[in-house]
Amino acid sequence: MATKVVMEALSPTMEEGRLVAWKKKEGDAVKAGETLAEVETDKAVMELVARGDGVLRKVLLAEGATVPVGATVAIVGNVDEDISKLTTGEAERGQAPTAGAERAVRPPVAPAPATPTPAGAERAVRPPEAPAPATPTPAGGRVRSSPLARRLAAEKGLDLKLVQGSGPAGRVVKRDIESATAAAPLTARPPERLVALATAAGFQDVPLTTMRKTIAKRLTESLGPIPHFFLTSEIEMERAHEARQHLKSLGDAYQISFNDLVVKAVALALRQHAAINASFQGDHIRYHGDVHIGMAVAIEDGLITPVIRFADRKGLGAIATESRALAERARARKLAPDEYTGATFSVSNLGMLDIDEFTAVINPPEAAILAVGRIVQKPVVVEGAVVPRRMMRVTLSCDHRVIDGATGARFLQTVKLMLENPLAMLL
Repeated sequence: MATKVVMEALSPTMEEGRLVAWKKKEGDAVKAGETLAEVETDKAVMELVARGDGVLRKVLLAEGATVPVGATVAIVGNVDEDISKLTTGEAERGQAPTAGAERAVRPPVAPAPATPTPAGAERAVRPPEAPAPATPTPAGGRVRSSPLARRLAAEKGLDLKLVQGSGPAGRVVKRDIESATAAAPLTARPPERLVALATAAGFQDVPLTTMRKTIAKRLTESLGPIPHFFLTSEIEMERAHEARQHLKSLGDAYQISFNDLVVKAVALALRQHAAINASFQGDHIRYHGDVHIGMAVAIEDGLITPVIRFADRKGLGAIATESRALAERARARKLAPDEYTGATFSVSNLGMLDIDEFTAVINPPEAAILAVGRIVQKPVVVEGAVVPRRMMRVTLSCDHRVIDGATGARFLQTVKLMLENPLAMLL
């Protein structure tokens, strides 16, 4: 019996999905559990699998198109089965909604030429030609590439759309990334994949990606309804620096970052200050017994927050290993839903981008987030003498419905104590 293949909710917060690539084509036999397509959710690229056996009779969604959860994307049935009733009213084959395609650059409206045109005919207004990208991009703007190539490109800051693929069907593979980075010094990637416009008067409209739509919706739910207040503290990181250098000298198993130290200090401080490890639930406040730290990771087109679970029970080495693995999977868009949901507190670190201090927006339903700036040497007065010290500024954003000023301040004092005295994390 023929059945509809629908866009499933592949993550807890998913409301719509973008079809990245079909793994089966019309006429292919499929079995239950086999991957039919790759779908971009609000957080990651997931697999849409077949729920029964049969033949992929009709594909209703073109690659690059975006549809809401529950929409029909294909039909699976027997070879000679009549599927007309199932396709009635569905999208035409290969038709992608305009939300999934870029609109052309519109120039200022020019005066109509004097030459008359036939009745009912429209004159095409040609926009100024923008510089062409180095290589063509598949429909939907996503480059076909291997997971390893995507990871290497992310590490090297290389835009995959500027790389000529040498793999099957133009797929970008490892050797292409290595060749591209060896050929010439890397230049800054165009932000949000925008191409420079030919004229100052022109502009380019780029539809929101699924991830960017979710970010916009969640932040609207945060900064507006949630009464934020902010607490900033400066922390001396001399002993943390010494501890990190000593650990690094012990070998690969002890390669920890300053962010790992911050995550560990925050986790232990949350165990002491349960009022911070909480969330607003409308008519009640939920205090969490476990400490799950969300770690903000910037990826192409947005931000995702993989979660280090039970961070207060893990050693620095375990936190470092897990955070690296989670960050790599996040940049490759391969995180499973349980790896980016369920945080009870978040840490956002922009220190590696030379940001001294900033305020972060709370990720609901969490009640707080810690924004971490860079570590910089500056003159500090110590016992009457001016000496150089490595200092770091952190800002705690708090939901005032859950946390009071003094409560947040005491939490920051504990974080400061931990980082200024790393041995305290062993107690």
